[in-house]
Amino acid sequence: MAQLFSLHPQNPQPRLLKQAVSLLRAGGILALPTDTSYALVCQLDDKAAAEALRRIRALDDKRLLALICRDLSELGAYARVDNAQFRLLKLGTPGPFTFIMEASKEVPRRLSHPKRKTIGLRVPDHKVAQALLALYGAPLLATTLILPEATEPLNDAAEIADQLSHQIAGVLEAGACPGRVSTVVDLTGGMPQVVRQGLGDPALLGL
Repeated sequence: MAQLFSLHPQNPQPRLLKQAVSLLRAGGILALPTDTSYALVCQLDDKAAAEALRRIRALDDKRLLALICRDLSELGAYARVDNAQFRLLKLGTPGPFTFIMEASKEVPRRLSHPKRKTIGLRVPDHKVAQALLALYGAPLLATTLILPEATEPLNDAAEIADQLSHQIAGVLEAGACPGRVSTVVDLTGGMPQVVRQGLGDPALLGL
């Protein structure tokens, strides 16, 4: 059964966050609120958890997953970033944007796009997500919590815990999310390109 953690949205309780981190370290998947929607997260280097995460979403291995990070210092360790890209990243982080970037050697080959060697990177502007990432101490593998055949992300913690009770280890409840996907910006070409319009306004990035 998925464990439901009721957290204060502005000051999440460290005791509960520690319990959630223990579930992650044991190979579990968590449903985590962000500044856009709930996301499914697991450890970056846990192959079994990553495969389980893909099964929940019915994603094949060609579908790009994302890393959620605390800040730009972590982004730089997992992607190749030039000065122009860094200036754009500063405008969009933390915030409702996912950036597709060239993966560094730190990213396991099985987690980057098999042909393009790219990775999606995101820094959420959400107190609970940031607190969990800080306590865990490293980026997490993530995907939006949209179930197969659905068009919108799940947004109710109790419903998530009920529907995925035997597939995930826990749900972090901190109130409803905006319930929209992030805006995806591809930085791997010559010019930044918006490939999915979501909650983030491309105008904030000068696009």
